[in-house]
Amino acid sequence: MLISPAWAQAPAAGAQGGGIESMLLILAMFAVLYFLMIRPQMKRAKEHKAMVDALQKGDEVVTSGGILGRISKVDTQYATVSIAENTEIVIQRHSIQVVLPKGTLKTLE
Repeated sequence: MLISPAWAQAPAAGAQGGGIESMLLILAMFAVLYFLMIRPQMKRAKEHKAMVDALQKGDEVVTSGGILGRISKVDTQYATVSIAENTEIVIQRHSIQVVLPKGTLKTLE
């Protein structure tokens, strides 16, 4: 009673959604997604892989768990890290996050 019935009307001639504009909008959104999220992540992954491949005995490292130590042995999949005198742990190579500058652990002792 209080609400008047709504009557359907034909849309205006220019109001119909064009296919090319919406397609360009979707492509633009994918381009922004690629350059803001995917590309930087791929770059970081490539840098981390190069760092892990370059690990060698004597490097001072920080693991993903926050453990600081010096690499005493490197294998294809694992690295042995000396974290204290007569204390060594075996970790996966890809769990090493950062290679520290030489002499960093001497200042921490």
